[in-house]
Amino acid sequence: MDSTNSNQFPSQIENLKIKSQILNPRRGFFWAARTRILFWYVLIVGFIFVASIPAFRLLLYQRIDTRVRRELKEKMYIFNKLVDNDTSSEYLDMGDGIEEIPLWLKYGDEELKRRLKPPSSIAKLEDFFNAFMAKQLPEDDTYLLTFVDGRFFKSSPRGRPEIFDRDTKLMQDWAKLTKPTKGEMQATDGETGGIIYIGYPVTFEGKTLGALVVAHTIDGERSEIIEAVNVVIQVSCIILIIALILAWVVSGWVLSPLRLLAVTARSIGESDLNQRIQVQGKGEIAELATTFNEMMDRLQAAFSTQRSFINDAGHELRTPITIIRGHLELMGDDPEEKEETVALVLDELDRMSRFVEDLILLAKAERPDFLLLETVDVKQLTEELFIKAKGLADRNWCLDGTAACQIVIDRQRLTQAVMNIAGNATHYTTYNDTIAIGSALIEDKVHFWVRDTGEGIAYEDQKRIFERFARAANSRRRSEGAGLGLSIVRAIVEAHDGEVTLTSKPKKGSTFTIILPLQPLKTEEKPQEMKV
Repeated sequence: MDSTNSNQFPSQIENLKIKSQILNPRRGFFWAARTRILFWYVLIVGFIFVASIPAFRLLLYQRIDTRVRRELKEKMYIFNKLVDNDTSSEYLDMGDGIEEIPLWLKYGDEELKRRLKPPSSIAKLEDFFNAFMAKQLPEDDTYLLTFVDGRFFKSSPRGRPEIFDRDTKLMQDWAKLTKPTKGEMQATDGETGGIIYIGYPVTFEGKTLGALVVAHTIDGERSEIIEAVNVVIQVSCIILIIALILAWVVSGWVLSPLRLLAVTARSIGESDLNQRIQVQGKGEIAELATTFNEMMDRLQAAFSTQRSFINDAGHELRTPITIIRGHLELMGDDPEEKEETVALVLDELDRMSRFVEDLILLAKAERPDFLLLETVDVKQLTEELFIKAKGLADRNWCLDGTAACQIVIDRQRLTQAVMNIAGNATHYTTYNDTIAIGSALIEDKVHFWVRDTGEGIAYEDQKRIFERFARAANSRRRSEGAGLGLSIVRAIVEAHDGEVTLTSKPKKGSTFTIILPLQPLKTEEKPQEMKV
């Protein structure tokens, strides 16, 4: 890519981003991943919010009700202690955490202690109530109501709701109280709401002198709870809106590699496979970007190989076609010349046919039915290979050795691979050079080799010698083939789950070694394809 195109690429990316986000009709706003994430976020948070508000309100109700009832019991417990009433009643089950003698009485003066002794008459009860009520400071909506001789006497605080007026039926019933009572009731004035109360009479020698009732109106507490819940709802709604805005922004930032991946994918063409996504941080998005880049590397390599393959194949086919066309155009009427031209054309057509067959073989190497496996005796196969190789050219042929074992292979394909190597060796040796073939069993693998004492292969050519259309660039001799022989060897060997290695030194010869397992992995998965 030239500098002009590289400078224009960022602007092209920005244009593609705008098109993909705004103008792309295939992806609606409400079906975008960002919108769906936000939708589910709102749904989950909204569900939690709706479920938590009633639970929060109920929890507050329970805690306030527990606190109020304990407060009523505490005041009545102290009162009964002072008047010598029984404190073991179920109404006064206080448990732990309350003092037997309150501090205001423990550290009070003698006059107060004298006045708070158990009363024995109406007058002493009134004096007892006066002293007791003077030391009481009830919580909000809590009322201490005293009754003496069947009538209302005093309250703390003095201001009372209408339901606690002295002439109401409730107050008259409490004035005649002769036994402990407690309960909860709904007021009829429409303002007070519910009432929680505990009442105890004061008796002396079996005669009821009066009573104390501790009552609490719950309407105020519940109003405060509702107000608190409303405040929580308002604050939560504001926080939720802010959270949604932040979630929208953050989700866009998190999903930006995905949008960039889509933009990059749209910008990639067969002529330009150089674009990559910048990987930032770690996690699934970064892993996706890395995987995408690795996929692009493989695609770029595959396209590069494909282009090279097409160029090389076209070149290899163009040469014989040019030769044939040129000779046919120049062919005269001389019978001898015609015969030579036909022979040359047939030779070139044969070379083209071999070239096409080699290409078909390389294409079939990737198919699962490429090999027809059978169990072969390695010693016998090596000897057969040696006999066949001797007919390739006049060289000093040598059999190095044979392995005494059996192997599961495709006999025809392996013979083709070894013959390709041996034939290649004849092209780069002279009649005085030695070509040796042998086999050996080394660590559960069979090694087949072909070595020669020819001119060898240059170090820079050894890395590419097994590639398609590759030839030894620095060789003094040129093969008439298309450079597919060793590629076919590698394809056959890899189909057997093996490998082929090369050891060569310039002017000292080369050794090609085919290393095969005793049984290819494919036969373990599909034993029915193997024949014995």
